[in-house]
Amino acid sequence: MLKIKKGMRALVVGLGRSGVSATKLLCKKGVKVTVTDELNKSELKDSLEALDGYDFDAELGKHVLKTFCEQDFIVVSPGVRLDVKPLQQAEKSKIPIISEVELAAQFIGEPIIAVTGTNGKTTTATLIAEMLQTAGKSVFLGGNIGTPLSDYCLRREKADYVVAEVSSFQLETTSTLKPHIAVFLNLAPDHLDRYRSFDEYIAAKMKLKDNMTEEDYIVANLRDAKLMSLLSGARPKLLTFTSDSLAKTPAHYAEKFQRAYLETPSAMHLKCGRWKEHVFSCQGVLLRGLHNRENMMAAMLAAKLAGASNESIQKVFQSFKPLPHRMEYVARKNQVTFYNDSKGTNVHSLLRSLESFQEPVILIAGGRDKGEDYGMLGTAIRRHVKNLILVGEAKEKLNRAIGDFSETFLVGTFEEAVYLAYQKSRSGDVILLSPGCASQDMFKSYEERGNYYKRIISTF
Repeated sequence: MLKIKKGMRALVVGLGRSGVSATKLLCKKGVKVTVTDELNKSELKDSLEALDGYDFDAELGKHVLKTFCEQDFIVVSPGVRLDVKPLQQAEKSKIPIISEVELAAQFIGEPIIAVTGTNGKTTTATLIAEMLQTAGKSVFLGGNIGTPLSDYCLRREKADYVVAEVSSFQLETTSTLKPHIAVFLNLAPDHLDRYRSFDEYIAAKMKLKDNMTEEDYIVANLRDAKLMSLLSGARPKLLTFTSDSLAKTPAHYAEKFQRAYLETPSAMHLKCGRWKEHVFSCQGVLLRGLHNRENMMAAMLAAKLAGASNESIQKVFQSFKPLPHRMEYVARKNQVTFYNDSKGTNVHSLLRSLESFQEPVILIAGGRDKGEDYGMLGTAIRRHVKNLILVGEAKEKLNRAIGDFSETFLVGTFEEAVYLAYQKSRSGDVILLSPGCASQDMFKSYEERGNYYKRIISTF
C-alpha cells in the first residue's frame, strides 16, 4: 500500500482543477513533482498561473511514455481514462496509480462523510454540509462537487467534518480512503462509454466501503435491490432510507436495520432505535420529485449520525434551493414554466426528472451518447412528454429508441431546440432541458449547456 513521503517522485496527469490542487499538495509535502497534459502551455495558462511559485517540472502538449515509468507513483485526474497507453505501461511496471481523492485522504485526519451514487450526489452532499453548518459544526465540502479534497489539506483551519462527493472515476484508483459515514444513493447504468460493463462501473463505486469497519456507518437506498445485495456483507452499521413506506425489512438486516421513509409526499418519518422517532415536514420544500425526497432522507440520516439536531435539519429542508442545472426552476413566461436539468446526463436521471411532473412536458434531450439503453424511457415519455425535441450527436439513436412515444422533432442546433420548444408550448406546459446525454458534443460542460439554455430563455 502506497505511503507518500518526502523525496518521492510523482507524476500528476491532467492539469485541471484537481491536478492543480494535487500538485500544490505534493509540492508542500516535499515530493518531486512532474505534471503532464496533452494540452499545450497556452491552453493551460490559468492552471499554470495558479501554480506560480511552486517547484515542479512540466511536460505539456503530449505524454512522454518514459516519464510515466520513472515515478514512485502517479496521480491521475478523473477525466483521464485509465486505459491510455502510458498509464497501462506504468501499471505493468507496478507503479501505483492513485486519484487526487486518494492522495488527499492520506492527509485528512478528520471524519469524512462520503457521498456516491449515480444521481443526486451533489444535492445530497450539499444538504449534509448545510445541515451540519446549521447545527453549528464546521464543514469542508469538496470532492467531485468542484473543490478538490486536496484544497482542504492545504488550508490551516480544520473542520469538524469533511463532506466529499465522490465519483466512480475518483474511486477506481483508491485504496486507503476510509469514510466514517458512506452514503450510497443509487446504482444505474452510466459512463458506459468509459467502462466495459455496468458491473465494472458498480465495482468502482463499491470501493468506497472497502476500508470501513464496524465503527463506521453506511446510509443506503433500500429501494435499490442491486445496491442492497452488494452491501449485505458490509462491516459498517447500516441505516437505510426509502420512498416506499411499506418496504419490508430484509431478514439478514433484522438486528441492525434502522431507516427513514417517506410517510406521505409531505412527511418524512425517522424510525431508528438510536433516536427518538420524528416526522419531518416536507410542506413548502423547493426540491421537486421523489428522487429528491430520497436525497433529503439520505442527507438527514448522515447529518443525524454526525450530530445535527432535528431542528437544524428541518430548517435546511425549508430553505434549501435546487442547485444550478439540477431540476432548477428558470422562469415562467406566458404561463409556460422552464426547468434546467442540464446535469441530467444519463437515462436514469432523465427518467426521475420526468416523473417529477404532472404537467405536460416538452422535453429537450440529446447530446453525446454514453452507451446507455434509451428504450427504458419509453413508458415515461408516453406518460409525461407532449413534444420531444432531440438535438446533438445522439439524436438519431434517441429517435430510434423513443421517437414513437411522442410527437418528435430532430433539430440541428441547440438554439433551434429551445426556440421550437417555446413555439410548441401552451399555457400550463413545462419546458424541460434534461438531456440524458453528455454535453461535450456541443459544449465544454453541462454547466455551459445549462447557462446557455438560461440565456436563451431570458430573451423570450
